Amino acid sequence: MKKHFIFILLLLVTSEVICSAAQEQFSPDTMPVPNIPNLLFYIQRDPNSNTICYQLNIDKEGKLDTKNPVHAFWIRYPEGGTIKELNFIQNKFAYGLKVTPIGDGAFELKSVAYTRSPLYLRRDNRNRYRVYIHVNQKEHVLKRIFVHIDGGSKLAPNVVYIELKVVDPDTGKVVIERIDKPSPTG
Repeated sequence: MKKHFIFILLLLVTSEVICSAAQEQFSPDTMPVPNIPNLLFYIQRDPNSNTICYQLNIDKEGKLDTKNPVHAFWIRYPEGGTIKELNFIQNKFAYGLKVTPIGDGAFELKSVAYTRSPLYLRRDNRNRYRVYIHVNQKEHVLKRIFVHIDGGSKLAPNVVYIELKVVDPDTGKVVIERIDKPSPTG
């Protein structure tokens, strides 16, 4: 299970801000929840509430952009909720996604930082696009990833835990999967 989350650790390598022990700590329950249309999932981490959002990329007529179906960007909450595009390094080495069509309007999504743990973008039984991930040997809808950092450096942050918030598509039950002291080797 830990291997599924190593890509989160790699995302932190190019984060703009790393938490120091003296900074305010954030809990996933106290972080702002993005309220944007067509949000698929989002990533949050200490030391601040800046959020990386992954949004379904549709045109003005409501059609999916099949060449680039997911748009990743920042919401900078400390800056009044300013939306900013990922920079080149963030997009190419940390938070970007490699997208491969797999048929029937579905796509495999792989983090550019960790390609061995794919996500899947496809329609649910109500014809809405969702991102799916395997948690505890079952497919779930991914909603949020939270990374708790306590000190460290930009290249070697001290990741205390990674938390996934997913939804069981059969029951609608929210499942929280927490990986304590994740190892980069899985």
